[in-house]
Amino acid sequence: MVRETSLSPAHLIAPLFITDGTQATQPIQSMPGISRVSADRVVEVAQDLAELGIQSVILFGVPDQDRKDPSGKESYSPNGAVQRAIRAIKTSGSQLVVITDVCMCEYTSHGHCGILDDNHFLQNDETLEALRRIAVSHAEAGADIVAPSGMIDGAVGAIRDALDTSGHQSVGILAYAVKYASAFYGPFREAAGGAPSFGDRRTHQLDPANRGIAMREAQLDVDEGADFLMVKPALAYLDIVSAVHEAHPGVPLVAYNVSGEYAMVKAAAAAGWVDEQGIVIESLTSMRRAGADLIITYHAADAARWLKD
Repeated sequence: MVRETSLSPAHLIAPLFITDGTQATQPIQSMPGISRVSADRVVEVAQDLAELGIQSVILFGVPDQDRKDPSGKESYSPNGAVQRAIRAIKTSGSQLVVITDVCMCEYTSHGHCGILDDNHFLQNDETLEALRRIAVSHAEAGADIVAPSGMIDGAVGAIRDALDTSGHQSVGILAYAVKYASAFYGPFREAAGGAPSFGDRRTHQLDPANRGIAMREAQLDVDEGADFLMVKPALAYLDIVSAVHEAHPGVPLVAYNVSGEYAMVKAAAAAGWVDEQGIVIESLTSMRRAGADLIITYHAADAARWLKD
């Protein structure tokens, strides 16, 4: 009766990994309970989530290796896995809000988040042009919200301009405004096949020791037209979630409960060391308490079932 913080299935966003092929379901070893699915199977998955009270999904593309190249052209193919999955969900009559990941790491043969020069330096402006094309291709397929995740400078502004000039003014932008160069992403890189083949992403993701730059990055994305802000990862950065919430109270805030956080809970629960349901609900509630309006979490389906029981 006096609880200050609420948590419901409507607060959860379920990530879905979309792979090439047909009738494909590929379990992800490091993320028990999570699988890659092909576009022709995504409607069934989406329907199950909607029946649990979940109102939104975020799609990540996982193309076959032979579709990757240094410039990641498959990312904006109109017949790419994500584009086909968007159309499948939307033509099924589903009321789910469809968010799409706009990045290149899953599509480049080198696994980095943009176009590189001969010395392996990421080329910011050339990458922005590719991100514009990806976002428009997703909007044309029916996406409701696009989410640039690469921490590429100017991405939100470039995508907003591309969407507006192509007639997609109503498509929103979820900015990965504060994304740290974290050790918690390991299982995702297996799931999405997007681990860099050399180097790392510390040139454009944030130093975990720094707070001030997180606030500047969030403000830049608001200035460029972001409709939502995100902090990633969630649990080790609840102070940042709180700070961004307080600095931008009028902008919906998303916390990303990332793959490493999920995998640790699953492993400990499988060993009988923790109460999985209790620790998941407590963790998600802490993100809401810190100021997150929405939470991207791989626990979404399980948490929704527990919350409905």
